[in-house]
Amino acid sequence: MKDVSSWDVYLVTDRSLSRGGSNEEIIRESVRAGVSVVQLREKYLSAGDFLKEGSRIKKLLADYGVPLIINDRIDVAMALDAEGVHLGQSDTPLENARKILGPDKIIGLSVNDLSQIDSTSASLADYFAISPVFFTSTKEDITLPWGLDGVRKARLSSSLPLVGIGGIGRNNAHEVVMAGLDCIAVVSAIVSESDPFSATEDLIQMVRSAKRNRANH
Repeated sequence: MKDVSSWDVYLVTDRSLSRGGSNEEIIRESVRAGVSVVQLREKYLSAGDFLKEGSRIKKLLADYGVPLIINDRIDVAMALDAEGVHLGQSDTPLENARKILGPDKIIGLSVNDLSQIDSTSASLADYFAISPVFFTSTKEDITLPWGLDGVRKARLSSSLPLVGIGGIGRNNAHEVVMAGLDCIAVVSAIVSESDPFSATEDLIQMVRSAKRNRANH
């Protein structure tokens, strides 16, 4: 479950951006198409409702062997026995999260600039999330985007798997992977699409094509 380097497309949920579809419906179509991992991001649900939602999603994903990552909430991740958590810079410190969750759970860390990529974080996290790669309306705590040059610098600065999020979709998935990302994390590029299955398939093909091209250069 911890082979993060093999991930291609990482779905981050956001019910407010869906076209009337539930999280469950969108996730089911996406995992059927081959999405690598799903992060349940529910910033406005109570702990009880988050657990109910998470329990349904965990069961759905288990049928496909797809890991569930919980955004921010270590308590919810533990209660659900989710495969991991994703932390921002202002969430539970990485050192504490690793002590609580142990060595086998996946922990991802958002990094907003190069100064946040350091050896301590790299020794405790399983992947860095470069955030945001481009400007996006789905992230409220917006910082300056990394851009393609920033992704290249991050790739040179770390051997950890790099996941990119923020403004990534069909129009630029290939180029961001060519710049050094191992995986793209998307919200609206799947959640807001009328056909989440096809959207996921297209993104996976683009990422895998870019990885092949990068390996040959």
